[in-house]
Amino acid sequence: MPTPSKTQISLASEPPTPQFQAVRTARAFEEIANQIRAELADGRLKVGSRLPAERTLALQFGVSRNTLREALRSLEHAGLIRLQKGASGGAFISEGSGDAISTSLMDLYHVGTITPDQLTEARIWLESVIVREACRRATPEDIQALQQNVDDAAEATKRGDFQHRAKINLDFHRKLAAITQNPIMVIVMDGLLNVLAKFIQTIGEYENTFVPPSRKRFLKHMAAGDADAAVAEMEASLKRLQRNYLSHAGVAGNGKKGT
Repeated sequence: MPTPSKTQISLASEPPTPQFQAVRTARAFEEIANQIRAELADGRLKVGSRLPAERTLALQFGVSRNTLREALRSLEHAGLIRLQKGASGGAFISEGSGDAISTSLMDLYHVGTITPDQLTEARIWLESVIVREACRRATPEDIQALQQNVDDAAEATKRGDFQHRAKINLDFHRKLAAITQNPIMVIVMDGLLNVLAKFIQTIGEYENTFVPPSRKRFLKHMAAGDADAAVAEMEASLKRLQRNYLSHAGVAGNGKKGT
């Protein structure tokens, strides 16, 4: 059997070339974005891949460079590509992040599609799933990191630093999501917490003296691997926080401002 030449080996190792077609629709930028998504799904584009130069892409798609840039910006906002300036710049397939989801949730909250009671309710539901899995996966180091978070929150409370206390308390839930080792849980929880942080800013300081002892009980259950008790403790604490949030915001159970 003949040995492959160096040229043959080199050609075989080269990544497949994206196959773009000229677009004809009125909303050409959407079709361009869809074609790039399809190339990514089919494996001809991978994380880190650099798209052809703007001039080349515009010719392939049969559109103006302004239309092409509109498509690239939409993909950038969706977190699928990153646009880099400079001599070594261009459009690169991104590793992806939850920024697009977080931004979409924030937009829905700002326009009123997501109400405060729906936001806090969804958070309770999601947290129960996260806590159960975190209890199964947590290492002693994870539990120590959560304890450190509780200690940091106590210090912020002593200083009367409400904003920092709120941030640390929300980070506790981000840490729990990270323990699940599931990026979907991490991304969705982070998006919810970003919106919740914005909501908390609007209501100002609120009473949460029940949170530190609840955290202590929660960590005890978690260290013991008692997921049912940990979930029950977290749900009770979050439901009490929910009542405080909505009361301070003057929001009724239907998400409307109370009288």
